[in-house]
Amino acid sequence: MLKGFKDFLIRGNVIDLAVGIIMGTAFTAVVTALVQSVLMPAISMLFQFPNFDSFLVFGQIKIGVFLTAVVNFLLIATAVYFAVVLPVQKLNERVTRNRVEEIEETELTLLKEIRDSLAKK
Repeated sequence: MLKGFKDFLIRGNVIDLAVGIIMGTAFTAVVTALVQSVLMPAISMLFQFPNFDSFLVFGQIKIGVFLTAVVNFLLIATAVYFAVVLPVQKLNERVTRNRVEEIEETELTLLKEIRDSLAKK
């Protein structure tokens, strides 16, 4: 019974998941700092509000709080896209292009060898 539990914990999927969660948590702190310390202050300079929490308040209905959350979400999505997604896509394209070139070179070499072998016969 303990062996099965040990195998479960050591299996690659669980370790990968744990590393992913830890890295996600660390990255969340970086993105949150970027949004709260850089992007939102820049936006607040344009609108003269540190955030939109006090904007459009009707009694207990605070539309500004929702607006702040939406703006934060859009800023985070933009930061993640340009800081993570786009560079990873470019890296994957470069790696894929290199692999295709290597495969094409290997195929060409093999075809030349086959041609030379047939020419000798």
